Amino acid sequence: MDNKSDIQNLDKLIEEFKLKNKKPEKILIGYKVYAELMNERQFMQEVVGSAMNPNKRKYKNIKIKVTQDGRQLEIV
Repeated sequence: MDNKSDIQNLDKLIEEFKLKNKKPEKILIGYKVYAELMNERQFMQEVVGSAMNPNKRKYKNIKIKVTQDGRQLEIV
């Protein structure tokens, strides 16, 4: 990865996905990246505030799926 933070990379991926006229349905986030993102205030506040149940949390109204692939960061 480059010098950008994970949150910047995630926001960039979402924007690129939308530019292709696609609606993001899910963010696949590796457990290591998710842990790093939870250290970023903006991400943590939005995700934790989106739902009481960790399995139904969202970022920018897109469902989050934490995966076993530690470094995964993908929009589907």
